[in-house]
This record gives sequence, C-alpha cells and structure tokens, in this order.
Amino acid sequence: MPLVVPGVTNQSGDKTEQWTNKLVGKQLHDGHESNETTDLDNHLQLFAKKELPESHRVIQPGQMVTKDFNPDRLNVHVKEDGTVSHVTHVSSRLQNSITSAPRSKLKSSVQRSLRGSLLSTYPLLEPVIDEVLPKKASLEQMKLPDRASLYVLDGEPVFFQHDGNTLLPHLKLVHRFPAAFPTVRIDRGAIRFVLSGATLMAPGLTSQGGRLPEPREVSEEDGGEGVDAEGHWSRELEKDEPVVIMAEGKEHACAVGLLVAGTKEVKDKGKGPVVEEAHFLGDGLWKLNLD
Repeated sequence: MPLVVPGVTNQSGDKTEQWTNKLVGKQLHDGHESNETTDLDNHLQLFAKKELPESHRVIQPGQMVTKDFNPDRLNVHVKEDGTVSHVTHVSSRLQNSITSAPRSKLKSSVQRSLRGSLLSTYPLLEPVIDEVLPKKASLEQMKLPDRASLYVLDGEPVFFQHDGNTLLPHLKLVHRFPAAFPTVRIDRGAIRFVLSGATLMAPGLTSQGGRLPEPREVSEEDGGEGVDAEGHWSRELEKDEPVVIMAEGKEHACAVGLLVAGTKEVKDKGKGPVVEEAHFLGDGLWKLNLD
C-alpha cells in the first residue's frame, strides 16, 4: 500500500510541500524498509519506492518528460547519485485551457505596490514603465486556477503570478518590450518540447544552437545589461530568477518562467532541469480570451 501522508489536501502545492519534506535529500531504493532507514556506509537516508503514491514517476537527470494533466501524479526528480533533488506534481493548469473569470479593479495603493515590484524585479523596464503600467492606469486582476492571478490593463494581459510570488511577464508584454527581460536561448531541437509544456533541460541550452549568458563589462553608455550580437546575456542568472526563453532561428520569445538552477551551474553540470512550469506560446494563458 502507498504511504498515506496525514494532512495532504487537494491543493497541489500542499501535496508538493508534504512530499518535499519527506523525500528531498533521501535516496530511493527497492527494499521494504521505511524512510527512517539509513545507509550507514554512505550516510544517506533511504526511502522505499513502495511507499510512494501509486501515481508517480521517477525522473532521472537529463530525462525529457512531457507534462500531461494528471493532478495526482508525483514527479520525483533525482540526482546522479540517486538522491531526490526536488518533487513536483502536475504541470500548472495555466498550461491547459482556461475559462475567463470576472475581473476586479485594483486600488491605487495596490497598483503602486505592483509597479514598484515590477521595477525591482525588472529594472530594465524603467524607461518604458509608464507604457507598461501608467500611474493612473485602471489595472484589473483576474483570478486563475492554481491560486494564480493575471493582471490586465485595457483588455491586454500584462503580467501574472502564482500565489503572491514573483511577478512574471505575459509573453505578449515580452514581445512588446523584448530588451527589458533577461534571456537564454534554446536550440531548434528543444523547441517542440518547450512548446508542449515539458521541463526545459540543460542540453537544450548548452548545445551549439543554445545560448547561455557570457558575463561582460557593461556601462550605462552602452545601455546597461542585455544580449550581445550572438544572443548571450551579459551576466549570469541566479536560481529562482525570472527568465525569458528565446529559440534558435526565431525572432520572438517562446516561453517565460523561473530558473530552478543558476546559469553558471547549468554550464558546469551540463545536465538537469533548468526551467519548469513555464508559460509558453499556445498554452492556456496565451489563448485566454479577455474580450
């Protein structure tokens, strides 16, 4: 029988937190012992695979997976040595069809706070912030699945966030102001995976067609940080930092999300997940009808 975890609710985030606490740093094994067992030779705690929920999959480093909508399946990501690095549940329902919901107008104080957060997270937006979010704008908030919110201005999507976390730009905003957001570039072979909702893996960025940052000296006279002629961003990007995903041979960005590994780590290891749960061209957020 699968292990029953007390307190797990129907919220994917709650389940994920529960399993994160139980699995991260432990090594999966095929024995019958519980997760209290310790491998004394390697100083590792072990977790029996039989105690994982019935609906689960173990994802090896570099393994490409698609994200079909299965809200109860546990995705267990393991490192080279077999220890669990992190866990996830279903891909965000924002990747699937979304039904338009009522919008509510935000108070001026809330709009000022959001404007400040945008500039703090994306300082390159400053020259165009009055176009993105005018001070006297009538910004509206739409509640979305998975405790997400979409912010809409004059019928156009501007940015969104999950459960009050980092503000992420909608791709339509990225296409209007492409120079305002840090970027990486995937090779042609990775495009179909990213546009199907799969996790972006390191090989799609480290190959000949991919582009990761190449740090260099920049100055205000040169316009500050940005991409060079070859498509390399001017500084390393950190884990949990927002990033826009460009594609080899394409003019416009194809996805945006949060880094689960810093770009220097991606270069050093050359494998593993880089961006999960991205908002991509053709997903539910892109197709959402705001009329």
